[in-house]
Amino acid sequence: MAAPPSARRDRLKPAFPKLVQMTSDYVYGDVWERKELSKRDRSMVTVAALVALGWQEQLNTHIGRALDNGVTREEISEIITHLALYSGWPSAMTAAHIACDVFEARDRT
Repeated sequence: MAAPPSARRDRLKPAFPKLVQMTSDYVYGDVWERKELSKRDRSMVTVAALVALGWQEQLNTHIGRALDNGVTREEISEIITHLALYSGWPSAMTAAHIACDVFEARDRT
Protein backbone atom coordinates (compact mmCIF):
# COMPACT_ATOMS: atom_id res chain seq x y z
CA MET A 1 0.00 0.00 0.00
CA ALA A 2 1.25 3.47 -0.80
CA ALA A 3 1.46 6.11 1.88
CA PRO A 4 -1.80 7.94 2.52
CA PRO A 5 -2.02 11.32 0.78
CA SER A 6 -0.22 14.12 2.57
CA ALA A 7 0.29 17.65 1.30
CA ARG A 8 2.94 18.16 4.00
CA ARG A 9 4.90 15.14 2.79
CA ASP A 10 4.43 16.17 -0.87
CA ARG A 11 6.01 19.51 0.04
CA LEU A 12 9.19 17.67 1.06
CA LYS A 13 9.44 15.55 -2.09
CA PRO A 14 11.51 17.95 -4.22
CA ALA A 15 14.14 18.51 -1.51
CA PHE A 16 13.99 15.12 0.23
CA PRO A 17 12.93 12.59 -2.41
CA LYS A 18 14.59 9.59 -0.76
CA LEU A 19 13.02 10.32 2.64
CA VAL A 20 9.57 10.54 1.05
CA GLN A 21 10.19 7.34 -0.94
CA MET A 22 11.34 5.52 2.22
CA THR A 23 8.20 6.70 4.02
CA SER A 24 6.00 5.39 1.24
CA ASP A 25 7.88 2.15 0.54
CA TYR A 26 9.07 1.10 3.97
CA VAL A 27 6.86 2.72 6.60
CA TYR A 28 3.54 2.40 4.79
CA GLY A 29 4.37 -0.21 2.16
CA ASP A 30 6.03 -2.68 4.54
CA VAL A 31 5.66 -2.02 8.26
CA TRP A 32 2.02 -0.90 8.20
CA GLU A 33 1.13 -3.90 6.00
CA ARG A 34 2.57 -6.57 8.29
CA LYS A 35 -0.15 -8.99 9.44
CA GLU A 36 1.12 -9.51 13.00
CA LEU A 37 -0.81 -6.41 14.17
CA SER A 38 -3.97 -4.99 12.70
CA LYS A 39 -3.90 -1.44 11.36
CA ARG A 40 -6.17 -0.51 14.27
CA ASP A 41 -3.65 -1.86 16.78
CA ARG A 42 -0.76 -0.21 14.92
CA SER A 43 -2.63 3.08 15.09
CA MET A 44 -3.11 2.75 18.85
CA VAL A 45 0.57 1.99 19.38
CA THR A 46 1.62 4.83 17.08
CA VAL A 47 -0.65 7.38 18.77
CA ALA A 48 0.69 6.32 22.17
CA ALA A 49 4.30 6.65 21.03
CA LEU A 50 3.72 10.06 19.46
CA VAL A 51 1.95 11.33 22.59
CA ALA A 52 4.84 10.14 24.76
CA LEU A 53 7.46 11.64 22.47
CA GLY A 54 5.57 14.91 21.98
CA TRP A 55 5.74 14.80 18.18
CA GLN A 56 2.78 17.05 17.57
CA GLU A 57 2.60 17.29 13.79
CA GLN A 58 2.78 13.53 13.32
CA LEU A 59 0.28 13.04 16.16
CA ASN A 60 -2.24 15.21 14.33
CA THR A 61 -1.94 13.04 11.23
CA HIS A 62 -1.97 9.74 13.11
CA ILE A 63 -5.01 10.58 15.22
CA GLY A 64 -6.90 11.00 11.95
CA ARG A 65 -5.43 7.76 10.64
CA ALA A 66 -6.40 6.01 13.89
CA LEU A 67 -10.00 7.14 13.48
CA ASP A 68 -9.94 5.86 9.89
CA ASN A 69 -8.57 2.54 11.19
CA GLY A 70 -11.43 2.09 13.66
CA VAL A 71 -10.02 3.53 16.87
CA THR A 72 -12.82 5.44 18.58
CA ARG A 73 -12.64 8.95 19.98
CA GLU A 74 -13.20 7.48 23.42
CA GLU A 75 -10.24 5.12 22.97
CA ILE A 76 -8.02 7.99 21.82
CA SER A 77 -9.12 9.97 24.88
CA GLU A 78 -8.27 7.02 27.12
CA ILE A 79 -4.86 6.50 25.50
CA ILE A 80 -3.99 10.15 26.09
CA THR A 81 -5.35 10.14 29.64
CA HIS A 82 -3.47 6.95 30.50
CA LEU A 83 -0.23 8.38 29.14
CA ALA A 84 -0.46 11.46 31.37
CA LEU A 85 0.85 9.20 34.14
CA TYR A 86 3.69 7.77 32.05
CA SER A 87 4.81 10.45 29.60
CA GLY A 88 3.92 13.51 31.63
CA TRP A 89 1.04 15.89 32.06
CA PRO A 90 2.23 18.43 29.46
CA SER A 91 2.49 15.81 26.71
CA ALA A 92 -1.01 14.55 27.51
CA MET A 93 -2.52 18.04 27.62
CA THR A 94 -0.88 18.93 24.30
CA ALA A 95 -2.13 15.68 22.78
CA ALA A 96 -5.64 16.34 24.12
CA HIS A 97 -5.70 19.71 22.33
CA ILE A 98 -4.48 18.10 19.12
CA ALA A 99 -7.11 15.36 19.38
CA CYS A 100 -9.86 17.94 19.93
CA ASP A 101 -8.64 19.83 16.85
CA VAL A 102 -8.82 16.63 14.78
CA PHE A 103 -12.27 15.73 16.16
CA GLU A 104 -13.62 19.24 15.50
CA ALA A 105 -12.23 19.30 11.96
CA ARG A 106 -13.96 15.98 11.25
CA ASP A 107 -17.22 17.27 12.69
CA ARG A 108 -17.09 20.20 10.25
CA THR A 109 -16.79 17.92 7.21
